[in-house]
Amino acid sequence: MKDKIHQLARENAGEIIAVRRHLHAHPELSYQEHKTAAYVAEQLKAMGITPKEGVAETGLTATIEGKNPTSKVVALRADLDALPITEVNDVPYKSKNEGIMHACGHDVHTSSLLGTARILSALTEEFEGTVKLLFQPGEEQNPGGASLMIKAGALENPTPTAILGQHVMPLIPVGKVGFRPGMYMASADEIYITIKGKGGHGAAPELTIDPVLIASHVIVALQQVISRNASPKTPTVLTFGKVAANGATNIIPQEVTLAGTFRAMNEEWRAKAHDIIINMVKNLTASMGGDCDIEIDKGYPYLENDPSLTARSRAAAEAYLGKENVVDLDLTLGAEDFAYYTHEMPACFYRLGTRNEKKGITSYVHTPTFDIDEDALEVGTGMMAWLALEELQH
Repeated sequence: MKDKIHQLARENAGEIIAVRRHLHAHPELSYQEHKTAAYVAEQLKAMGITPKEGVAETGLTATIEGKNPTSKVVALRADLDALPITEVNDVPYKSKNEGIMHACGHDVHTSSLLGTARILSALTEEFEGTVKLLFQPGEEQNPGGASLMIKAGALENPTPTAILGQHVMPLIPVGKVGFRPGMYMASADEIYITIKGKGGHGAAPELTIDPVLIASHVIVALQQVISRNASPKTPTVLTFGKVAANGATNIIPQEVTLAGTFRAMNEEWRAKAHDIIINMVKNLTASMGGDCDIEIDKGYPYLENDPSLTARSRAAAEAYLGKENVVDLDLTLGAEDFAYYTHEMPACFYRLGTRNEKKGITSYVHTPTFDIDEDALEVGTGMMAWLALEELQH
């Protein structure tokens, strides 16, 4: 079976590269993936697979049944959306949609899963059980398309016993994959604060309530949330990346807005930290004569890979690619909405190497120069097929 999958992955590589390039050239933002979903549906139908469209509006699901299809069900997930980034790569498949780019590899995830579907469709007489395909919208934007897919019943009829997700990793050389059991990625919440004061002339500060000064105290004080409230044993991050005052050299503005992110890997601490942040901002602002609005937009939970499933998947990956091509992943405070699935059932979220320094392919995700070594697509399509079939036998 392993040799058959390797052969099918090689045979389909050219077509899957073409699919990836089409998706890369026609990116769509989160929850706007109408043309992308239609293209995926068209590809599936060409394989003889009838997808369920309109799941969570722009998502879709499909099943590939082997013999005795009700014996076991394993799910595979890909995401469809792109980012609001202007691509600067000079490649034939450069984004045609100005200001939108597949800079996080979702074109790779989707084309790989379509390639996996091709492989599995050719092997239905040679495995037992069902593989369920999930193509979801909105991974890049709260509340996360995974949560909407779950609410829409994507994990029902049939219900998987496990789910696998694959994500590009530009730090890992092409040809390799990475795994980590247990906690792997952080929860992610967005913080929006408006500090309200009393504007006026910069030369007469006594007549104002300076929201710029208050905001500066708020940013510094909130670092206590990490340094004096979080356990040093618990990975957590609080970062403010946007501060907007809109005054001038001699104008103190009426208000200042702040935007930041809070990351954690413990749900109890996460909830406690929200209360600390809100109380600290309100009390400090009031003590300095100002007022404030604060909103914490609760995002994805932390991502936890099921230890048993991850161990089986890693062993299968070593059998498929060779032990030397399977690496350990480090803990990361990045976030992924695949985390929602990990709180529903045993899950394994692993990384696909896409880096090739000789070809100059080294840019990280979420940058305007991100690209992949397309040899990764042959690895990705075969790996998902192999892992799914191995798990069906467990």
